[in-house]
Amino acid sequence: MKKFSYVIKDSEGIHARPAGELVKLCKSFLSDITIETKGKSADAKRIFGIMSLGAKMNDEIYVTVQGEDEEKAAEQIEEFLKKNL
Repeated sequence: MKKFSYVIKDSEGIHARPAGELVKLCKSFLSDITIETKGKSADAKRIFGIMSLGAKMNDEIYVTVQGEDEEKAAEQIEEFLKKNL
């Protein structure tokens, strides 16, 4: 299992466009991917789940990746977050 945290830097927080791109990226991996913040968690392969987290600028999110391609998935998701959120 791989875990990491990330602080949202986008002034709009996690909004529709990057959430959709994040879901697309997460669906390309076999691993289970969960995002948590403020006591809520969501399957990162479901856009409604990600949007329901309501993550805003300066919120810290926690990403958990578990499965056979977790190393690669965690690395690419973290890179995506740094570039887009």
